[in-house]
Amino acid sequence: MFEQIKNNVEKSLREYVSSLEASHGLGRISPDLNPLFKEYLLRPGKRVRPVLFCAGYLGFARKARPGIYTSSLSIELLHDFMLIHDDIIDRSDTRRGLPAMHKVLGKRFCRSTGTKFNGQDLAIVAGDILYAMAIQTFLAVREEPVRKEKALTRFIEAAMYTGSGEFIELIYGATRMEDVRKADIYKIYDYKTACYTFACPLSIGAILGGAPDADTRRLFDYGIYLGRAFQIKDDILGIFGDEKKIGKSVLTDLQESKKTLLVFYAFRDSGTTDRQAIKRVLSKDNVGRADLETMRAIITRSGALATASAEIAACAKKAAALLEGSSMRGAYKRALAEYTRSILQV
Repeated sequence: MFEQIKNNVEKSLREYVSSLEASHGLGRISPDLNPLFKEYLLRPGKRVRPVLFCAGYLGFARKARPGIYTSSLSIELLHDFMLIHDDIIDRSDTRRGLPAMHKVLGKRFCRSTGTKFNGQDLAIVAGDILYAMAIQTFLAVREEPVRKEKALTRFIEAAMYTGSGEFIELIYGATRMEDVRKADIYKIYDYKTACYTFACPLSIGAILGGAPDADTRRLFDYGIYLGRAFQIKDDILGIFGDEKKIGKSVLTDLQESKKTLLVFYAFRDSGTTDRQAIKRVLSKDNVGRADLETMRAIITRSGALATASAEIAACAKKAAALLEGSSMRGAYKRALAEYTRSILQV
């Protein structure tokens, strides 16, 4: 079922990209914009957010209304907008296995030493355009105006909460390890990841589909626990993963001095020597492979890897209980449960 939803999302995405000029007329403004967005938007991805958007909708709607798949692309475009800005902040050169947007634009337009702007400047503007396009695609579904307004409010909240999560994560990066609290880490996870990746897509779709308020709230809470589990998994992959599979450097999280739950547990459950080593690695301006191996060894030795994996299971269990209590149609509920189990495999 979810594979079919994803196929419909991919089809709608290709159709949307093909109609960029007709729908937005960006080519009349600049001949560079349409090709730029076409290449970036069609890069292979999991499409988790629009799939969950559609699942939330189809699990409650009496009948799928025209434009629902186009509307689901709004959350994917929001994602792309945030990725562009994230890559600038993270100083990441790649995205989905290809050059990040700011690297593409820098190479194309900023080779001349006389330019007063760089690829990052151009990428920020490109991301802003994508955000406007996201709002426009949201309006494509032909649903009841009251539902659309309520769902659009939740969509805007997703953007606001995610930006806020990014803000506090950057500020928190300067916090001493001794002062890091588990509750603060989860706060970042909830706002930066869980809201716009799981909780908001599901609840936005459910609102559009006419779900009762209690079910919308339940799906939102389900998405929060699922998002926590997903982020912990991502933290593990960020240290122990295969760069070719995750599409980014395994040095990124350490380079940014991210205070993840994995690092929190390693620091909490290590002796003085290993604690000093953790602080030394996180304080370095340039983290190398030797630093990565040091962190991998400490995380494994401290038991943090096992503790974080157990945390994934605990969050997944809480999420499952919330989903089970939902009045979502049985077929979609079962498909959602299976889909989420598959994406949480470490």
